[in-house]
Amino acid sequence: MSPVLPLPVTEADRSTCAATDVLRRVGEKWSVLVLAVLREGPYGFNELDRTIAGVSRRILTRTLRTLESDGLVSRRETPDRVEYALTDLGRSLLPLVIAIGEWAVEHTPQITEARTRAAAR
Repeated sequence: MSPVLPLPVTEADRSTCAATDVLRRVGEKWSVLVLAVLREGPYGFNELDRTIAGVSRRILTRTLRTLESDGLVSRRETPDRVEYALTDLGRSLLPLVIAIGEWAVEHTPQITEARTRAAAR
């Protein structure tokens, strides 16, 4: 089987890797939560702020702007509010993010055990 990346992996390989770029985004603390909430339907900014405990308004604004610039979330202004929704691209990412979450839940005991063994060394 040939490697996914050329070996050795250089800094240039890492910095131009599309998968690394996407993983950075979904690996951010708040991005996945915002995507998961928007899975339920469009939300106004204040609704998102109330729904996601612990996120500051500044970080929520930055997260939404970044997700919008990546094409994962749309922003629509109405006279009453600003509304955010998943785009088709954002919806297409959700099954993959959900699969990672399900994998994490399923394998938490093995991960915890491995961490315990590593800490004991």
